[in-house]
Amino acid sequence: MIHIERDDPTRADVHQLLSEHLADMFATSPAESVHALDHSALSEPSITFWTARENGELLGCGALKLLGSPDAGTQETSAQFGEIKSMRTTASARGRGVATLMLKHIVDEARYRDFQRICLETGTEEYFAPARRLYVRNGFTECPLFADYATDPNSVFMELRF
Repeated sequence: MIHIERDDPTRADVHQLLSEHLADMFATSPAESVHALDHSALSEPSITFWTARENGELLGCGALKLLGSPDAGTQETSAQFGEIKSMRTTASARGRGVATLMLKHIVDEARYRDFQRICLETGTEEYFAPARRLYVRNGFTECPLFADYATDPNSVFMELRF
């Protein structure tokens, strides 16, 4: 059975997975378009980080970052708005539904925290097509820029409103 629990992004196997994730991002996108976080950034207090494991074996990870009010003039507060970060599945676990389980866990946590919405940034390249399909299947739609992102032809921004 797959278990999702809070974890330490500096843990050895997680650190390795995050390093692979960053290497793939830099191999796929121009450096200025890579917004993935390393293990130290994922340890910030504003980020909750989880791993999916089965019998102790790492299958994937994901995080939820608290953000400030996304739009001037809205009534959203930092406690009501977040961003999904560092969704990654190990190569051996792909196709087993790990990403769907992690995404559901993060969405459930955002609902529990009374967020009004959660957002994410992902790539426009073909490499990111499976991720975009996952998010669309789970109710995410494209949205305008949020947080401190800049317009980038290599990025697509998505949100799920509650």
